[in-house]
Amino acid sequence: MSAAPQKAKAGAEKIEVIVKAVVPLNDLVTRFEFERRGGALFPPFSGGAHTVVEMQDGERTRLNPYSLMSDPSDRTTYAISVRRDDEGRGGSLFLHNHVKVGDVMTITFPVNLFSLDLRAKKHLFFAGGIGITPFMAMIEQLEHMNGNWELHYACRSESLGTYVDVLSYKYPNKVHVYYDDQKQAIALEDLLDGQPLGTNAYVCGPKGMIDWVHATASAAGWPDANVHSEEFLAPAPGEPFEVRLCQSDKTITVGEHESLLEAIERAGVEAPFLCRGGSCGQCETDVVSYDGDFVHRDHWLDDEEHASGKKIMPCVSRFVGKQLELDR
Repeated sequence: MSAAPQKAKAGAEKIEVIVKAVVPLNDLVTRFEFERRGGALFPPFSGGAHTVVEMQDGERTRLNPYSLMSDPSDRTTYAISVRRDDEGRGGSLFLHNHVKVGDVMTITFPVNLFSLDLRAKKHLFFAGGIGITPFMAMIEQLEHMNGNWELHYACRSESLGTYVDVLSYKYPNKVHVYYDDQKQAIALEDLLDGQPLGTNAYVCGPKGMIDWVHATASAAGWPDANVHSEEFLAPAPGEPFEVRLCQSDKTITVGEHESLLEAIERAGVEAPFLCRGGSCGQCETDVVSYDGDFVHRDHWLDDEEHASGKKIMPCVSRFVGKQLELDR
């Protein structure tokens, strides 16, 4: 009998999974493969989707989003590839140091905030480092559809070129790799200038790369709707601050190394989420009153909403000041 999906306390439905493979790919990146507990098939997903992985790290529950990089046509397996971040908040270190084959874990149903525009005549992919992961699933999806695509992949070095070998072997005429330590660079202006009408561009990687592709495409006359990007932001540390949750009649303190959303959840207050990286808009929260300054880091609210002092995205944004009250 297959396990029924659990309802998450906040936002997305959850699935219990068993770790069926842990595959080190290089010094920094490891692939984790999951099968559904009970043997049922996973829900369908499309290239660009992510799942939020729940990790019980001592007394702390970590919830981190990772792109699904397995073949969307194979519903027996979900796979993610995780870059170890020794300076991060601990999610990637927990996976690398503690997760082993046979472990039971919990993940959310897939959500896609970075989907292919299937109306496009051609799909032009730009990946930087671990930003290759969503494109692995996108490429599989397009190959099943006989889609037209091209990948430009920037890596720090050959030894850290995650999936370069398999991609170059399978698609030698579609995959172009650039190594930073060999002073190789993507000729972005020329590439954008030479594409057929109806091409869509996609970029996933460091913030500087994402901004560069968007700015260069805009300067070259590309419509904004034809340029897609994904960047999940990790909550930045900051000075602790106190928050009054009006609906719940609770006052909480947000620690230096936790997000406002995590502090809300730690207090037993439900808050919706889908990405936890400042992109989906699900955790958008109304501000009742404040005396201080917001540190907005999300991709969801626009500049006017940031300046209004009426809304905050608690997954990635913080506050500095004397008093903050939220409608939670």
